[in-house]
Amino acid sequence: MAVKLFNIFSKLQLAIIIAVFLGIILAGYLTFFTPNHFDKPAPFTFEIKEGETFASVTERLYEEGIIPGKFNFKLAAFIYGAEKSIKAARFKIPNDLSYLDLLDLFVNGPADYLRSIRINNGQTLKWLGAKVKRDVNIDSASFVNLAYDKDFIKSLGLDVNSLEGYLFSKTYQVYERSSPEEAIKIFYKGFTDFFVDSLKERAAEIGFSVHQVLTLASIIKGETNQVDEMPRISGVYHNRLRIGMRLQADPTIQYLLPSGWRRLTYKDLEIQSPYNTYKYSGLPPGPINNPGANAIMAALYPEKNDYLYFVANGNGSHNFAKTHSEHLKNVAQYRKWLNEQKKKTIKKI
Repeated sequence: MAVKLFNIFSKLQLAIIIAVFLGIILAGYLTFFTPNHFDKPAPFTFEIKEGETFASVTERLYEEGIIPGKFNFKLAAFIYGAEKSIKAARFKIPNDLSYLDLLDLFVNGPADYLRSIRINNGQTLKWLGAKVKRDVNIDSASFVNLAYDKDFIKSLGLDVNSLEGYLFSKTYQVYERSSPEEAIKIFYKGFTDFFVDSLKERAAEIGFSVHQVLTLASIIKGETNQVDEMPRISGVYHNRLRIGMRLQADPTIQYLLPSGWRRLTYKDLEIQSPYNTYKYSGLPPGPINNPGANAIMAALYPEKNDYLYFVANGNGSHNFAKTHSEHLKNVAQYRKWLNEQKKKTIKKI
């Protein structure tokens, strides 16, 4: 082969060909393998957003000064086959990476990925703390403590004791290992996006503050999972509030139990706390969970009825009564149902 080349080309022509070939190799090496230095604190945090195009990623890297040239980065991505392989995540970019090393980081490197996390309707701060730990690796204690931090709450423009009730029930996209502050702000924005001016006007129309609406909504959610029953239960509580009758809401007692929800005893009803609606009239100081849209709308738009009482019926819903004597009959029916269930359980054993 070498002899043929010498026969075809003169020594000068051959030298030029070799020089061009070596120049291409050298240019390729310098372009794709030479470290690119940026003048920012390293590692630099860079987020690739869900659905973001490679052109957009390239543009932002260039604007931030992380890469010196857009064309060379795009060419390296074409050669590497990385244009459609980069993932939505939050990356820590060390300094002095080559184009190819940077692309390898975006395709295979360590990162904090964007994850879905859902705040369930009626979930408490305590349980939400456990969920953010499990789903997005955020420290649960730090998360819950921040949700009770007065200065942080004030920075959100709120004058409340905790963010219980203000972290809206829906599905969110959150980066792994986000700070508790970042996660809570995302969840709180879900609430502010939902509770628009028309709902604030409705709250004022029925003589409630936003905080009171959320408090009542959380109790309604604590009473039932049946969406169609929520406005009726709301109507009962509105009726009681209007005549100064105690709410006597079991969920407010459950909220006070350190061991979590269980069947209540008469002793539980004697707990000394402003959240004990068996002892104190009116709404408790604040929400007892984070209610979703259905419970909030039920609190704002109660069913117009004459009911003052309700009790579980054993079928997942409730029986309602206008008078105490009616209510006692419903209670007796429920207790009868409970006894029947106990007998069935004993027979199975």
